Amino acid sequence: MIDFQAVIDALVNWGANGVLNASGWTVLAVTLVMTHLTICSVTIFLHRAQAHRAVDLHAIPSHFFRFWLWLTTGMVTKEFVAVHRKHHAKCETPEDPHSPQTRGLKALLLTGVELYRAESKIPETLAKYGHNTPNDWIERNLYTRFSWQGVALMMIINLTLFGAIGLTVWAVQMAWIPVMATGIINGIGHYYGYRNFEAPDASTNVSPWGILIGGEELHNNHHTYPTSAKFSVKPFEFDIGWMYIRSMEMVGLAKARKTPPQLILGELKAVADARTLEAIIANRYEVMANYATELRRACAGEVARLKAQGSTAGKAWSDLRVAERWLHRDAEKIPANVRAALENAMAQSPSLQKLVTMREELRQLWTRTNVSAEQLVADLQDWCRRAEDSGIAALREFSLQLRAARA
Repeated sequence: MIDFQAVIDALVNWGANGVLNASGWTVLAVTLVMTHLTICSVTIFLHRAQAHRAVDLHAIPSHFFRFWLWLTTGMVTKEFVAVHRKHHAKCETPEDPHSPQTRGLKALLLTGVELYRAESKIPETLAKYGHNTPNDWIERNLYTRFSWQGVALMMIINLTLFGAIGLTVWAVQMAWIPVMATGIINGIGHYYGYRNFEAPDASTNVSPWGILIGGEELHNNHHTYPTSAKFSVKPFEFDIGWMYIRSMEMVGLAKARKTPPQLILGELKAVADARTLEAIIANRYEVMANYATELRRACAGEVARLKAQGSTAGKAWSDLRVAERWLHRDAEKIPANVRAALENAMAQSPSLQKLVTMREELRQLWTRTNVSAEQLVADLQDWCRRAEDSGIAALREFSLQLRAARA
């Protein structure tokens, strides 16, 4: 005879606790593992491998990432790739699908998903930017055609495994990418944070430890070297996505196609030549980052000089502190409200004025497009000569470094 009470009790227990009857800590741990796996699928497969072709993935991880993204995000590869490539191509212009510089940070944080979806439905965007993405049978007939059914299946799986709390787990999974990727990376990553390089946009590194969002925290590094499979460039930075890629490389499941270039210093040349110019232009972001370090040191030295004199109040002190933060930036990236302070700081210090002037002259080596290569080499040689004769130790040392650069 069937014990209906026992059946009802079993169904209630299953509805409350699922088949795993897991503790709260276990549910939390599983949720964190699954959301981290989703982040890894986005950064490794969608972003680095598909959008930027920075990584070649073996069929095994590639198909797994596609399946997992179908279950946990419902994103279509071609749509993500097209929108992201357009973001890079039109970065921070009115045509950028999701820029806080043009649409406001609040809009990105609150409506970033809607901005992405709206852009992904534009046929011209998909046709122009969505090429060379998966177009096999399973992509056409499952992942694209039934994109929302994957997340529905994930909800059923969570309810089966964890019971009622599985709905909360599913909600966290569904919110993870919109909040972390759309909000933090596309929003905050173009608004707040630190910058290693003067990329031609406002991208920032949100954090030097790229763990929570799979390395995407290093957004300024990525916008500087968009085709690099590795996002970390400084010794103190960590990109967990790159750690996973290297691990897959070791067992033959992935191959990085490109990593950030590094300025190589060889034998000091008597004069800079065409190869020197080639090395400087190829590594121009690193060159300018090194120059920025020297500028900041010079500003700090002027601040220390005033402090030693007991002049830690007044306009001169205030202007130099502003200069310490902003003087190393490209002129067009400096806010209008601090430019007067920078002019005053440079008026107080001829060495700062010289450093800023020569920084702009150095930058013209790769920003001028109407000058012959021979003229650019001559300009570089002249720049080095004047830097070494300037009487400013930082300029002289920097010039010697440039003359030792090699491609």
